[in-house]
Amino acid sequence: MTQNILVQSPGDLTVAWAQRIVDNQSADTTVSGIEIVSIDIGTTTRVRVIVEHDGPETLPRRWFVKLPSMAWRARWMTALPRLLHTEVRFYNEITGHIPINRPAILAAQSKFGWGSTLVLSDVTEFGASPGNSGDALTATQAALIVEQLAYFHAHFWNRIKTSPSYQWLDNPVRRLEDVLGTAFAVPLMKRGLRRAGSLIPAHLHAPAIHYARHRRKAMRFLSEGSQTLVHHDCHPGNLFWHKSQPGFLDWQLVRTGEGISDVAYFMATALNTGTRRLHEANLLSSYIRILMDNGVEGVDLASQLHRYRAHLIYPFEAMLVTLAIGDMMDLESNLELIRRAVAAVEDLDAFAVLQNGC
Repeated sequence: MTQNILVQSPGDLTVAWAQRIVDNQSADTTVSGIEIVSIDIGTTTRVRVIVEHDGPETLPRRWFVKLPSMAWRARWMTALPRLLHTEVRFYNEITGHIPINRPAILAAQSKFGWGSTLVLSDVTEFGASPGNSGDALTATQAALIVEQLAYFHAHFWNRIKTSPSYQWLDNPVRRLEDVLGTAFAVPLMKRGLRRAGSLIPAHLHAPAIHYARHRRKAMRFLSEGSQTLVHHDCHPGNLFWHKSQPGFLDWQLVRTGEGISDVAYFMATALNTGTRRLHEANLLSSYIRILMDNGVEGVDLASQLHRYRAHLIYPFEAMLVTLAIGDMMDLESNLELIRRAVAAVEDLDAFAVLQNGC
């Protein structure tokens, strides 16, 4: 593992720092320069850089660096549950075993009290295009994403809990995240509803607050199904496209959970309402068929549709909490994803399903 790559801010991304990373990739390569192309501050600070070196063409020159957020509110909400630390560990320990497109890792390090630094090959290096949070995907693109999720979930279906390699996903840090989510659920939900204003119909306010007050019970209900590895943050800004094929970015929230939760989050955020309504049933049917074709037993459309409806609550909550905290996503994109999630929750009466189940 590359040592001494931890940095605190974009100003620490020096030639000497880049050389330490390159030394681990190609010992005879010399770094001659580093240029910051862009800095984006959200749940993390994301820096795109160009690294000049005399190494082989296979060694990327465009890097994507993730550091703790420079926005104090986002940093406060992500530091205690150590979300970037989780992503660093994911890239170091799991990424090589998953059948899904993701960026190549160059270096990743985390040290308690010192922070975390993740360095990936920028997906633009070889012609891929990163998504934007407010993108509205086509039905064809949605089908490709659902297909990838189905293969991913089938690969880990009902064996994630029994493998020692993945037990850290349910460690005390992850449980702390759940505790914090529950502790702040009501004030954040109220603030999110207030800031969203007319985007949230009045009749959804009471069930939203009721859900926040009983979030712990709701989370237990939403984890009763078969368990697999889930991304847990499948909105358009966490996708990329290479030769018309999708890939997945930002694994800070990776965990064990119900696979259909990823599908619900994706369809509630990445599709405009008309596209979702028109293609939702076919996409769900495709997801179930691919699971079954890959050896998953005991799944059927009726049961998964029921779970899908209940899991639509999470993207609704996540987008409102993002708005409540602020500085975590472009505001216009955040508001658009709220519009989409609200429509999905209303169309499928998600709160009623959740309340009946709990």
